[in-house]
Amino acid sequence: MEFKHKSVLLEETIDGLRVKPEGIYVDGTLGGAGHALRVCEKLSAKGRFIGIDQDQDAIIAASERLAAYRDKATIIRSNYCYMVNELKARGIHKVDGILLDLGVSSYQLDNEERGFTYRVDAPLDMRMDQRQTQTAGDIVNGYEEKELYRIIRDYGEDKFAKNIAKNIVAARQQSPITTTGELTEIIRRSIPMKMQAAGGHPAKRTFQAIRIELNRELDVLRDSLDDMIDILGDGGRICIITFHSLEDRIVKTIFRKNENPCTCPPDFPVCVCGKVSKGKVITRKPILPGKEEMEANPRSKSAKLRIFERSIQKSGM
Repeated sequence: MEFKHKSVLLEETIDGLRVKPEGIYVDGTLGGAGHALRVCEKLSAKGRFIGIDQDQDAIIAASERLAAYRDKATIIRSNYCYMVNELKARGIHKVDGILLDLGVSSYQLDNEERGFTYRVDAPLDMRMDQRQTQTAGDIVNGYEEKELYRIIRDYGEDKFAKNIAKNIVAARQQSPITTTGELTEIIRRSIPMKMQAAGGHPAKRTFQAIRIELNRELDVLRDSLDDMIDILGDGGRICIITFHSLEDRIVKTIFRKNENPCTCPPDFPVCVCGKVSKGKVITRKPILPGKEEMEANPRSKSAKLRIFERSIQKSGM
């Protein structure tokens, strides 16, 4: 199956990066290289691009798509949480821009055997990095009921999380749940019919929750963002596209904290904590796809782009 993924908020993201021809740019979620290709097109012979992805299919597809730029593009199979170490290993300590396009790609959703979608019956997989041993099936069949309830409630934001978790545990006591179709049927039985009619596909939230848990998506984002901001050079920008409220909340909070890290009580006349701003939030409100893009690509509907710019740091800071 060909790796196809329609890049969301493409123009807005490239504009947000403000690509300098001789700059160094990193895409931590390379995918099919849609955003990456546009960055490489803007780079001169002295510019450099580093693309990171943990999915082997993405690495192969991106390598082919960026073949004309192999003299300036480096492609690495890794998780973006290791970005700083991967860059340092290649002698790079500061970059001019970073891009993250979070969530699951169209290719991963459409490739049935990867087990990300509830629309066909396939093995319960959902691994973004297929070198990982744990699968979605291990979570569904191995987690205690209270843990299943927690992830479906917190990561899926599903009000029927308790019922879904209870029914998963009851079903697997009869026989292991091995396919997406089996899991989808259990979820359907857990949600009242009148609610199913109004709220989109009943399995969407639970599948999202299991995928986030399996791939540690929120932990990786939360634990990596400060370090990525730190490796931005003066005036460097980080652009992050999120697809659900949990990711967006993390990005919004960490961007704001880096803009205003002061921990002094608000009634203090002067700051004494010594924490200095690392830059400014460019997007007070997230940039959303236009009507035209949402009609052409329905998966873009929940996308939000936020941008942070590193300020010029004085010596000793």
